[in-house]
Order: sequence, then C-alpha cells, then structure tokens
Amino acid sequence: MANRKAIPTATRLRLFAAASGYCQKPDCLEALFPAEMGGDKHIAEMAHVIPHGDAGPRHNDRPADDFDADTFENLILLCPTCHTKVDKDPEAYPRNALLDWKANHHARLALKQGIKAYEDRAQAREAIADIQAENRAIWEKFAPEHGSEFEYNPESGAAAAWEQRVRSVILPNHFRALAIIEANLGLATEDERRTFAEYQEHVRGLSERHVCGVAGRAIRFPGSMEGMFA
Repeated sequence: MANRKAIPTATRLRLFAAASGYCQKPDCLEALFPAEMGGDKHIAEMAHVIPHGDAGPRHNDRPADDFDADTFENLILLCPTCHTKVDKDPEAYPRNALLDWKANHHARLALKQGIKAYEDRAQAREAIADIQAENRAIWEKFAPEHGSEFEYNPESGAAAAWEQRVRSVILPNHFRALAIIEANLGLATEDERRTFAEYQEHVRGLSERHVCGVAGRAIRFPGSMEGMFA
C-alpha cells in the first residue's frame, strides 16, 4: 500500500473551524478539547466519509474516476468513540448521513448551546459581552509581551500558559461568539459585517497557530469588535 500523504494544514484548519471544537455526530456534540485534559489538548479525529482505496467503510460509494479522499469535503471531525462507531458499522452510518451531520453541525450545536436570533441589538450585545470580557481578561493577564503579533519565546513559561488559555478558553469562546454573531447578522450594520469578517480571519489565524501549529498568519483582534451590536 502506498504511503498516505499528510492531510494539508489548510484542510485540517477548515475541519476544526467547521466543528467549532465539538464532535460532529449530532447525538454526541462532545467537546474535542475536554476539560479533564485541561482543555489544551484535543481528542479530535479526522474521519473519512469514503475511504482510501477499494476497501474500508463506505467504499462502495467511491467514485469511479480519480478521487482524493483527503479533501475537506470527504472528511468529518469526530471524537474517537464516534469515529470507531461510524467505521465499524458503515451500513448504520452511510455517506449521506455523515455529510448531513457536517452540513448541519453549526445549527445543531447552536441549539444545544442555546444560541439563537434575538429581537434587538441590545440582546445580541449582551449575549457576546461576557465572552468578550473573559477573553480580554485572559489576554491582559497571560498574553506574553507583543503576543498579538506572536513575537515571543515559545519555550517560556508565560508562552506556555498563554497557549493553554488560548486552546482551553479563548478559542472556544471565539467559536461561540462567532456563532452568536452569525445568527444575528440581520441586526448588524454594514460596518459591523466588515468587522465580523475581520474577526473571522482573526479566529482562523489563532486556530492555525494553536491547533494546526502554523505560525505568523493571525491578524490582530479587530478593535471595532468591542462595539459590535452596541
């Protein structure tokens, strides 16, 4: 068997962003950065909807022409337990079911977390205010000097504490805030929509660094986020 190539960083990043830190099996939705592990190590596994080659779970759905099994479209992020379940019983977990889980993950996760569309801007603002306050407090206490530009010694104790807080608290908070804002974009102004786009890029960059290990791509947290829905 030929050696498999590593799944590209960009694909891994998209998977983690699409999962927002939670298993994509709808009756699971468990945290992929478990609190009992300190919240700074993930248990996520990238499961193939259609496998490599002509064997493995759901291999009968493999297209006849050239097919890259390692694309974002053919991968789903699961906890180890759910990954085992879907691959051991492929008839109970067919291709269309897995793709449905992935396509509707954010809606199901939002429902579980109580995220909804609000009637007015004040309610939307209140929903994200505590999240922003917690992230700001952690930033002020733990971020190494020049941390917003990621110019610090990765071997220092301060950097290690900051890395742990980013993965265990800040990123999950960002994912939740993104979901709240996305559910309430109808209340946003044009300027706020632009701010939201910048915020998405900021979170994407943090994920690249702290989940995928790719340094130097994050943009600064947009200061205008402090006024979102204000």
